[in-house]
Amino acid sequence: MSLFQTRWSGPLMVLVIAALLLTLIPAFAPAYVALQLTLYFSFGILGLSLAWVWGYGGIFSFGQAAFFGLGGYSYAVASINLSGSTVAILIGLAVPTAFAVLLGYFMFYGRLSGVYLAVITLVVTLAIHKFLGHTAGFEYRIGTAHLGGYNGMPALPPINVPGDVSKFLWPEDMYYATGIMLLAVYFGLRWLLTTAFGRRVIAVRENELRAELLGYDTRLYKLATFALGAFIAGLGGILFANWNSFIDPHVFELGFGAQIIIWVVVGGLGTLIGPILGAMLLGFAAVELGTQQTIDPNVILGAILLVFVLIVPQGVVPSVRTVMAWWKQVRANKRALAAAQVR
Repeated sequence: MSLFQTRWSGPLMVLVIAALLLTLIPAFAPAYVALQLTLYFSFGILGLSLAWVWGYGGIFSFGQAAFFGLGGYSYAVASINLSGSTVAILIGLAVPTAFAVLLGYFMFYGRLSGVYLAVITLVVTLAIHKFLGHTAGFEYRIGTAHLGGYNGMPALPPINVPGDVSKFLWPEDMYYATGIMLLAVYFGLRWLLTTAFGRRVIAVRENELRAELLGYDTRLYKLATFALGAFIAGLGGILFANWNSFIDPHVFELGFGAQIIIWVVVGGLGTLIGPILGAMLLGFAAVELGTQQTIDPNVILGAILLVFVLIVPQGVVPSVRTVMAWWKQVRANKRALAAAQVR
């Protein structure tokens, strides 16, 4: 078996299946299904951001919700003030990335790690939530964009075709665009993990002291990992704000930040496909549970997390891989035994 077959057969299968589903779903499913999937695709991108930062970088962060929200808010403010969405998207990507670089510099060059990183990113996220919730006054404007407090920013301009501000991407177009973005982030991260940079990120996660002794600036690698995670989360926030045509401070809430962690744990920490599945399936569950008033959706999601931590701590994807490897070994043993009996 060639190196290409062993390394890329799995990703190639993912690409083929994803492309088929992306093409066939709008043809056979009602229009609202594609509309909802656009939302879950943006959640998948957000799940990938934490999968990268935590699963591969070893940085347990509550800040992905903050970067998601900052991306959405920055895009919203810029799209209202500027003609066309191209520059607004670039601003929506730049703001959370720059914020992550600033925050990460003080954290990583200050030699903070472990629970301290989680606490700081959580506090920052909640502080942004609190601040934006109190921006309902007329004075809280950036140009012509009113932040709106807890009422949020409604009627956001849709994304347009780059270079043509009169041609918008409507919901069906955004379904394909968001799905392609999700695949691009997934395969981009898969490729990055095969590079020298990706291997060094994992080396820092596995043994930071050893990486330092080998001459690597571990602080810089952690900062770059954190910033890339913010960039990806910001992309998800832009797509979410465009899908909703609305953004409000609720994206910075503790409950939403905890959901992102649940997506990654349930899907499988240390994988990329797992958090995508976790984000889409549990995101769907959270939306559906939100339509009833009997039980708080966060209670059910917390129970799901507890079950997986106690019973399936590896998550869905690693557990499926383990079962498949076991079954493959069982079949190989049976074939070997049958061959021995024939002799």
